[in-house]
Amino acid sequence: MGPRTVTFIFLLSAGAIGSWYLSRSNAPGSEGDLPYEPMHQGYYLKQARILGTGEDGSLLYEIEAQHAEQKDDASIECSEVRSRYSPDSGVPWVVKADEATLQDGSPTIILRGHVQIVNDGGSAEHNTEIRTQYLELDAKEYIAETDARVQIRFGSRSVTATGMLASLNDDKIALKSNVRGKIAP
Repeated sequence: MGPRTVTFIFLLSAGAIGSWYLSRSNAPGSEGDLPYEPMHQGYYLKQARILGTGEDGSLLYEIEAQHAEQKDDASIECSEVRSRYSPDSGVPWVVKADEATLQDGSPTIILRGHVQIVNDGGSAEHNTEIRTQYLELDAKEYIAETDARVQIRFGSRSVTATGMLASLNDDKIALKSNVRGKIAP
């Protein structure tokens, strides 16, 4: 072996040892050593469709949203939301809102921004429409509740109040306070 070969082998060995050392020093140790926050590993969906089921596994309700994103606390934030019950449930109410939050393990859906609940009674005279800015909907128990201002329209009649408790499966609405209405024949 000549001096050129020995020099070449020496340089090649030094390069291999140097690359091993550099790759080892750049390997992440523990998350506490990272100079940045690790990225959230949740999901997001466009034109999402979320199905809620009853105790027996049958379809109970459906939520459609233009955008849905899982947050760090496992909740799901949705925008441009529309929710309706299964035809088999016999609950004709449709719920719409600008935003909704679904908590992991909870049947309650928190709706915010231009919340509208509509029961199409078959004709404009029998339509019932509820409007508010905030509503908590227990989808499995068919209960809608708010402490915010609500406006309820029954055809051409209108009632406003502060707070409401509605049972959507038996069409009962209880207003909490400051009830005012316009009921004309």
